[in-house]
Amino acid sequence: MSDKSLDVLTIGNAIVDVFATCEDAFLDTHGIGRGMMNLVDETRSATLYAALDAPTEISGGSAANTAVGVAAFGGQAGFAGRVRDDVLGRSFIRDIAAANVRFANPPHQQGSATASSIILVTPDAARSMNTYLGACIEVEPADLIEAEIAASKIIYLEGYLFDAPHGPAIFARAAELAVKHDAKISLSLSDPWCAERHRDALITFITDHVDILFANEDEAVSLCEKPIDNTIADLLGMVAELIVTRGAKGAFYGTSDEQYEIAAMPQGTVIDTTGAGDLFAAGYLYGRTNGHSIEMSGKLASLAAGEVIVHIGARPQMDLQALAATL
Repeated sequence: MSDKSLDVLTIGNAIVDVFATCEDAFLDTHGIGRGMMNLVDETRSATLYAALDAPTEISGGSAANTAVGVAAFGGQAGFAGRVRDDVLGRSFIRDIAAANVRFANPPHQQGSATASSIILVTPDAARSMNTYLGACIEVEPADLIEAEIAASKIIYLEGYLFDAPHGPAIFARAAELAVKHDAKISLSLSDPWCAERHRDALITFITDHVDILFANEDEAVSLCEKPIDNTIADLLGMVAELIVTRGAKGAFYGTSDEQYEIAAMPQGTVIDTTGAGDLFAAGYLYGRTNGHSIEMSGKLASLAAGEVIVHIGARPQMDLQALAATL
């Protein structure tokens, strides 16, 4: 894979994130599930947006955030997803290009508006997401550009994408092209409810196609329906490399032969946990595609997650290459 021009191609929902801080009372008033990813329609999204105080808008989405993290470490990253040719879509394209991420998908002239997610951060740093999926619902296998997959060492799939009507077909097409072009498949489970909704299909896909699996403890337990220690043992039998994050307790990562525990590395006071898992994946995938061992890749992952949780937003603000040099 030495001739590949992309270290990682991430595939997922192209979403413009709208960040705002709020008190728990705001969540209660608006009937928002605390700490959850709540799907909303266009009207509900507009109503919540109008009630916000001083929101900040950043193009994002889980897989896109991971691509930006890989690029921030100095890696070569691409993103595949769908946006509409509208104000938010053009903003997404400009922003991700500015982050040195390749986005080869042209904006669509028809269909739903570009997706957005209102992310409310309470004083304890928990995040409650209110996501209007818009154009993301309409993503299809044709949105996967074969030349981009051929150019990539690792294809990283966002678990949320499995909820899209064509999600399973997109996963299948990505796996087919990965085999054809000698790329590895990596998957993030994304959400416990996602793992529960698609348990059987995801287990089959993981067993048959996934080389590197990312999950937090809740997602892993939801998928396997066992205590975490038994779950880790089961998942190690399905994939080559497994990473299970544990929030402030750090993370487990490794293979069936070598296993590690790494402490969390917050780079200051924890303010907002949005994007921690996305940047954790970025650090690990950057490491694995740039000659680093599993152990060092885990440290890069923890470092990246530790940076993104000390400020609002899911994109790194410190120099990740400089931070990596301190390890």
